[in-house]
Amino acid sequence: MAVATVHQSHAPAHHEEPQRPQMNQLGLWLFFLSETFLFSALLSARFYIAGTDRPHVDQTLGLVITAILLVSSLTAFMSEVSISKGNRRAFLGYLMATIILGVVFAFGVAYEWSEAEFSRSEPYGSAFFAMTGLHASHVVSGVVMLLMVYYLGARGHFSAEKHWGVEAVIKYWHFVDVVWVFFYPALYLVST
Repeated sequence: MAVATVHQSHAPAHHEEPQRPQMNQLGLWLFFLSETFLFSALLSARFYIAGTDRPHVDQTLGLVITAILLVSSLTAFMSEVSISKGNRRAFLGYLMATIILGVVFAFGVAYEWSEAEFSRSEPYGSAFFAMTGLHASHVVSGVVMLLMVYYLGARGHFSAEKHWGVEAVIKYWHFVDVVWVFFYPALYLVST
């Protein structure tokens, strides 16, 4: 009995590079969607457990750290624009400014915790510490990612043509900033 040998021509497997950026972006937006559910749950829990009651909070500090975070969004945007134009020096400068502002924001939140005139066992205190704590942990993780991008960028890893890593981390930073835009009024402004 003769055994027939079948030769099949297999083309080498190639990743379809044009689809990779779309998949990266889809994954990032799905991550943002899942995070939105988490932050929304905390935001609604704030009103569920504490209503519109709010004890004394440091309005000035709340406004200052909010302004710092909003300015950091601008410096992050300028960093991304700079690398997209091939200006590495401006990219790194704006990125470092974003990192510093993020660290200042995190220290501002920690200071607010130490000075709070309410406890974690009170309804508003539970919401306040949970919301600011979760948000601050995202700011700190964002700072770590920004530091990694800075390290790689200083070694020439990004260019005007290829800077998805920068874009993704900056989008994450903007997302965290937008979350604070909702948290700030719920924690510092709303009261009966």
